[in-house]
Amino acid sequence: MKDKKTLDKIRFVLVGTTHPGNIGASARAMKTMGLSNLHLVSPKIYPSAEATARASGADDVLAKAVVHETLQSALTGCQHVFGMSARLRHLAVPLMNPREAVASLEKYYDDTHIAIVFGREHSGLSNDELDLCHTLINIPANPEYSSLNLAAAVQVMAYELRMSFNPTIERGRVGEEREAIHAEDLVHLYDHFERSLTTIGFLDPSNPRNLMRRIRRLFNRADLDRNEVQILHGILRAAETKARSSK
Repeated sequence: MKDKKTLDKIRFVLVGTTHPGNIGASARAMKTMGLSNLHLVSPKIYPSAEATARASGADDVLAKAVVHETLQSALTGCQHVFGMSARLRHLAVPLMNPREAVASLEKYYDDTHIAIVFGREHSGLSNDELDLCHTLINIPANPEYSSLNLAAAVQVMAYELRMSFNPTIERGRVGEEREAIHAEDLVHLYDHFERSLTTIGFLDPSNPRNLMRRIRRLFNRADLDRNEVQILHGILRAAETKARSSK
């Protein structure tokens, strides 16, 4: 199931959206996570310049959005339908959080079409609309204030899908070329620390173990590169020179 193509088979369906800005913001949230299959059911105002403005460059998602008169029409061709619900209703429908729902997609074939349905800003999905959903998704939120903005809920689902289908990120320090060091480079650095700290009178040469052990732990956590090790050696040499000249 974790083929990039399958993201195209997941449609986000917005039902009865009142504010056109929320449509644009939802399109933006989708595009940032690599989703583009947007369906709209009876939006109050659409097309709209405000939707385009709030899309902030996700105009292509809006341009491809399909507008329907009914939810049934929007779900045509879908094998499984998830419905977003902020309220835990007493309905005989399976209930999952977003991560569980995305994990459940593993059981479907790559060509399975999935719909995730989002309700109106103020009232959500009606019971009749929820009856068309096979599984409900509830975003665990602060029980004292659990109402998420529509675009925020779309972003949560889009993020979970992105992380499940394409979790690879470029790790490391952005924009910086780093040369790795070897274990012996750290040994030399720690030896230099011990000599320098002794020279400046910070380290008691008769009992260096506890301090040096802490210094090793500190720099082992730092994930130093070669340039950083050289900087530290330079600082230590400068401290040694200063200490000797002041005697």
